[in-house]
Parts: sequence; C-alpha cells; structure tokens
Amino acid sequence: MLLMGGDRIDEAVAHAARVLRTAVDRDWDVKAGGLDWSCLETAEHIAGDFVAYAGQLTGRATDGWVPFEVTLDEGTGPEGAIQVIEATGRLLTATVRTTPRGVRGFHPYPSGSADATGFAAMGVTEVLLHTYDICEALGVDAEPPAELCGAVLGHLFPHVPPTGGTPWQVLLWATGRGELPGRARLSSWRWHNSLSLPAGPLALREVSPAAAADLAAGGTGGLTWVEGGPFDGTRGASGKLAKAYADGVHRPGWGVYALVRTEDELAVGAMGFHGPPDDEGCVEVGYDLAEAARGRGYATTALRSLAEWALSRPEVTSLLARVDPGNTASEAVLARAGFTRLPDRDDTHVFGLRQS
Repeated sequence: MLLMGGDRIDEAVAHAARVLRTAVDRDWDVKAGGLDWSCLETAEHIAGDFVAYAGQLTGRATDGWVPFEVTLDEGTGPEGAIQVIEATGRLLTATVRTTPRGVRGFHPYPSGSADATGFAAMGVTEVLLHTYDICEALGVDAEPPAELCGAVLGHLFPHVPPTGGTPWQVLLWATGRGELPGRARLSSWRWHNSLSLPAGPLALREVSPAAAADLAAGGTGGLTWVEGGPFDGTRGASGKLAKAYADGVHRPGWGVYALVRTEDELAVGAMGFHGPPDDEGCVEVGYDLAEAARGRGYATTALRSLAEWALSRPEVTSLLARVDPGNTASEAVLARAGFTRLPDRDDTHVFGLRQS
C-alpha cells in the first residue's frame, strides 16, 4: 500500500492532464458531474485547492485558511486550465517534499490540522474526484490507477471498508459519487486526517492503515526511527491494524500512534489501542519503546496524554492494560500514569483507569 507524498501528487496530476486533454475540443461550460460548477470552474477549483494546501503548509497556518485564492485569467480555455492544474500541482508537490517533518497546517477535518502527507492525500483526492466530475459531463473515462486509489483510501478514508468493489469504485462511493452492493449511497461524507496528540517532548502521531501495512511488512511507516526501532510490538500492532482495516472493522483514532520526539522528529516507540471501546465503554491500551529510548519517562508522558484523550470521548468509561508477570518497568509506567491494579486475568497482571 503506497505512502503519500509528492510522487503521488505527480501521478494523479499526470493522470488528470492525460484524460482531460482527450476532451479539450468539447464544451467545458456545461455543469461538471453533480456539481454546480461548470467544467472550467471545476478545473479552477482543482488549481485553487492545490495552491491553498501549499499555502497552509508554507504559511504554517494554525487557526484558519490563508486568505487568498486562485482564478483563471479571463478567456482561459480547456488547454490553459489543464496547464494551470499541472503548474499548481507541481507547486504542491514541491511544498510537500520540502516541508519539515512535524509541520502541520490548519484543516478542519477531523481535528483542525494536517501534515504534509495529509495535504498530499487531499490534493490527490481533489484532482482525482474533480477530474471524474469533469469527465462525467464530457463523456470521457476518468478511472485512475487502482494502486493510487488504494493509497488514497488507506490514508484519508480509514473508516471506509475497502471491500465490495475496485478501489476506484470504493473511493467514488466514499465520496458520494457511486454505489456499492449492500451499502446505501452517501449524501454527505468526510475524510480523516491522522491525529496528532501533544505529550510533552513527544507527539503521538496516528498511524494510517497505509503506514501500518508498511510497518508490518518491515518498513518504516514513513517515519525516521531511533536506533533499534521500531520494536517488535510496534510491528505486531501495526499488522493487526492493517488487518482490521482490510476486514473493514478499523475505527480511526482507536489504532496505533507513533511516539515521535518533537526536538528531532525521531520515532521512539508506539502506543495505542487494541481496538475500539467495547459495549461497556472499556478500551485496552498497549505500548512499547525502542531500547535506546527507555528510561526517559517517554512512556509515562505519552500514556497520560493518550488516556486523557480517550477518557474525554463520550463512548469511553475506562481503560485497561495487561502486563506480563515480571515486567516491573511497564507496571511502574502504569502506576505513574494513574492506573490501579485489578484482579489478574489469564495469567497476566491487569491495570485499569476510570473516568474521575
């Protein structure tokens, strides 16, 4: 499963330019797909999104959108509009490639910000979908490569089961543009940018299904790790997340978070949940650190932050953690984070934390 970056933007823009150029001799003043914009206005919107996303990253916007927009010159025709899509797409590509790790810009969904990979994924989504809208009106086939659609789904739509059709069909359904057997057509939709939770010297960065699949396969998940990382527990948990996504049962927020040291953007470990809260509102947590990062209080600080986030969710009443007998270091982390000892289960020591 592909990770997101400048190469994916380039691929999506090349696809859009190629299919749109097959229809430059047609009437672009007609409405695009189910939109209120003409095909030419939709092309302008694609370019505007590219520049806006680049501006959020270069402007380091934190509270809202940088106040500017892109418009086509009066009299611009289809070929000129395609050239603008290509030029602005390359601007976003360059921005994504040069934005330092850890930089996030404002975007409302779902938590108020996105990183460079998030803006790359949003840019790819915008150009693929709005190229489809234009091509639907002009009678041109706009289906992109399946691998690219799968990458978009795995990064921005972790809440959408990737089954029931081709990746392109699933993406069209997920964005209210198509139908899938057994699923009602959507009248509204949202994508999901990976969360980032502050934790003192760390940030807990939500691992997308795409990144989880890469970690499980022996990759880095798009992260730079301290010596000895990622540890075995991180790869195992990532494999479970990737499987849950493939099975259509993953819920964003309730998976794996990479523990990233903000001073140097090195990942030192991972922490997260074994799944969403159960019927009684209990959710189980787990964590591990690379050996080079142990003994510095990272696990305690991160667990406090993750517990605070989880217990602020209305569906959560308590947290649970299991520890193998003899793992006194892990038990000390739980105690410092406010967990208390509960009766043993299945030969493991159990600790819990409830809402106060």
